[in-house]
Amino acid sequence: MKWYKKLHWQIILGLVLGLIWGLVSAVAGFNEFTLDFIKPFGTIFITLLKLIAVPLVLASLVAGVTSLNDTASLSRMGGKTVLIYLCTTIFAITIGLVSVNLWEPGKALPEETKIELQETYRDNVGEKEEGAMLVKERRPLDFIVGIVPDNFFKSASENSNMLQVVFVAILLGIGIIKVGGEKGKLLVNVFDSFNDVIIKIVDLIMKTAPYGVFALMAALIVDLAGDDLGKAGDLLYALGAYCLVVVSALILHVLLVYTAMFKIFTKVKLGTFFKAIRPAMLLGFSTSSSSATLPVTMERVEKNLGVEEEVSSFVLPIGATINMDGTSLYQAVAAVFIAQALGMDLTIIQQLTIVLTATLASVGAAGVPGAGIVMLVVVLQAIEVPVEGIALILGVDRILDMCRTTVNITGDAAVALTVASSEGKLGEPNLDD
Repeated sequence: MKWYKKLHWQIILGLVLGLIWGLVSAVAGFNEFTLDFIKPFGTIFITLLKLIAVPLVLASLVAGVTSLNDTASLSRMGGKTVLIYLCTTIFAITIGLVSVNLWEPGKALPEETKIELQETYRDNVGEKEEGAMLVKERRPLDFIVGIVPDNFFKSASENSNMLQVVFVAILLGIGIIKVGGEKGKLLVNVFDSFNDVIIKIVDLIMKTAPYGVFALMAALIVDLAGDDLGKAGDLLYALGAYCLVVVSALILHVLLVYTAMFKIFTKVKLGTFFKAIRPAMLLGFSTSSSSATLPVTMERVEKNLGVEEEVSSFVLPIGATINMDGTSLYQAVAAVFIAQALGMDLTIIQQLTIVLTATLASVGAAGVPGAGIVMLVVVLQAIEVPVEGIALILGVDRILDMCRTTVNITGDAAVALTVASSEGKLGEPNLDD
């Protein structure tokens, strides 16, 4: 297959052309045209991905659970999945804390920039703080209570309730296993066929990915730059040290933690892994949403990494909700950066509090753009750092959101690979597409 026919190259081309269009739009002054006639195609693409996410999770997970024919195997796989996700999250936070304490990027932020940004984003902070209060007021077991829905159709209408959809799918699969016989077999065939149909729809949607990514990137550049590219450039320059720490720590986490996982639990090389999931990573970067990218992640993990469907359909939907390696690492760096910028020295106890709070806050966090900011407010309140300091980083948060979401998705795929290998359900990688 020629290189330009491969999906990941088409997505990269869409990213580059979208970046160029956005810059030209800002310079030439036709931002309104871009927002009115280009951005809607990106919105439609994201909406299509969200539309297919719930049917995909329901169909694939029911099909996967029924193929196990053993509830003991299901509980064993679930225990492994949650444990590995929690461990990688703790490693991510630790790497973030070590990086930000070594480089101290907060001391590089000019005082006048801090004041200007605080005034610019003060209104936005209030909205994020209200959302954080709802999270902070949760009781210890509210997360578990929230997994069980009282109305499945209500849960299915909102992608942020993906864990409830997962719960219903697992429950339905177990019920089919218990029924067995001809009736059970009939339902298994129905969900297998439904799953095949959904996969075909995902393939159709992905054919529009390069165009959707082009529209998303063009709109992002216009939103960031507005009519004043110089202002956007000054802002990115002022916060460059902070961005560098976050991105470097994210890369370090991927190279250290996931490489170690592959060496210990699988025979897959990191390069092979990246080649297989490139389209999912690029799409995650473009959309800043683990949930929206879930259909593509599942397809690449199954078709290109050789993970059997019963594993991917179980591990990946859970990961899209509870696995937030990139987001948790970002929260650790951002919290310490804000404290440094405000002249506050955090104690060891406060930094350990960041580890605990960020880990717990990541569980059940919505896999959608901007959720990390709400979780960051929870962390800041836990270590008694002024929440208003969050205004310092809102200007570059959208770019970093794209980076940390990419790591979240990479982590989901890595854990799926690891669990599949440990269960003996990992085939040979296929890198043809």
